[in-house]
Amino acid sequence: MPNRAGGFSPAWFAAAAGAELQRDSEHSLERVETDSRSAGPGSLFVALKGERVDGHDYALSAAESGAGALLVSHAWYDSVGRAALDAWLGSRPAGATNPALICATDTLAALQRAAGAWRALFPGLIRLGVTGSSGKTTVKELLASILSQSRRVVKNPGNLNSEIGLPASLFLIRPEHELAVFELGINRVGEMDVLAAAYEPDCAIINNIGSAHIGMLGGTRQGIADEKKKICSRFTGSQTLIVHEDDDFRDFLLSDIQGRGLCFGQRSLDGFGGARSLGLEGWELSYAGLSCRLALPGSHNLLNALAAIQAATLYGASPEDVRRGLEAIQPLSGRSQLLRGGVTVVNDCYNANAESMIAALSFCDDADVPGRRIYVLGSMKELGDESESAHRGLGRRAASSKADILIFYGEEALSAYQAAKDASFSGELRHFSDFDAMAAAFNRLLREGDTVLLKASRSMALERLVDLIKDFGGTHVS
Repeated sequence: MPNRAGGFSPAWFAAAAGAELQRDSEHSLERVETDSRSAGPGSLFVALKGERVDGHDYALSAAESGAGALLVSHAWYDSVGRAALDAWLGSRPAGATNPALICATDTLAALQRAAGAWRALFPGLIRLGVTGSSGKTTVKELLASILSQSRRVVKNPGNLNSEIGLPASLFLIRPEHELAVFELGINRVGEMDVLAAAYEPDCAIINNIGSAHIGMLGGTRQGIADEKKKICSRFTGSQTLIVHEDDDFRDFLLSDIQGRGLCFGQRSLDGFGGARSLGLEGWELSYAGLSCRLALPGSHNLLNALAAIQAATLYGASPEDVRRGLEAIQPLSGRSQLLRGGVTVVNDCYNANAESMIAALSFCDDADVPGRRIYVLGSMKELGDESESAHRGLGRRAASSKADILIFYGEEALSAYQAAKDASFSGELRHFSDFDAMAAAFNRLLREGDTVLLKASRSMALERLVDLIKDFGGTHVS
């Protein structure tokens, strides 16, 4: 059970994880960290072996930072860890933390088991889960904001939504929390089974079925729908699934679930009285007779808000809660983030797939801007066999946009460039594979009064252009 401070002991974690407690301590643990740089007093550091980095290489760093416990693999401990830890313990400064040590055959599986056990200690906690191909974090933030106006809510920080991030985040649950709002993100077949087992949502939102990670989720949108629907795999009859009223997979998602199904959208939300676009400034929408401002631009963000409202009202959110909750949300960094200055930047480069690319082009086209439009579009990753056709589709759509200048960046984006060229785009059209060359050309093209859209998959790090724009001719962007 949680201790008086709401935390847990190393012995409890080891038992819940099905792991071996090699060395106990009196430390109370409050959180789980998988990055040694975040480890410190009150933390349990979990060493995970990845494709490029092995967390075991940083176990001693976590101990030096004051971590209260270490979870490591038997293989590492038996081969090099025991000697390394003994040497460190023998030489550590007086008064330094003596961490508990927990060993498991598979540290990730151990973390996931313990996370499910921790969540199960709070049976009265109402759990809302959000998934979908895009917009998960935005819906989660909107939903948590609305519910927290009158209830005590816990949510996963940022986008810690994976088979690692979700279990680690579950340890933030405390006895005082009434509702939990967690997003569940997947990029491989079978991952949702793990997340649903650990979280067991009472209410699930599948925001949309798009093409994100399609190359790793069966290669088709049907494959993505199959995996996303597994968020309902732990339903027993009393739970609720919410999907978009116009989603291509609506009927499939709502069929054969052990619970009730609802839709969200402009037609499905009781009390919705319409919305007026404010361009890059977001929306003004009417709900239950109240006027609400939403500082998130684009039709996709209006849908994100309607999804959050539909779920929140199931758990007692009042119209005033909705108004205050929506108006408390500002764009997240890299997600439809508006940066004003001599040059206006729409920073939407946290991630990208075919659907979110088209949405970004649409809301920038619809915006009333004083100067030129420059759209910088980077490669979309993890699309597998769909990559070529998706990028060509992007190029054709971009060619019909209101952009004065189109810049495509990245190897995969060459197909988009070629498609835009074939479609006889009338403005200036460029493609670059090298970031520095692209940035130099972009800097030469930039003028005072321009509006710039930055959109690409996260791995393209297109946000690096923001610093360049900040320095442009003394322009201030904030």
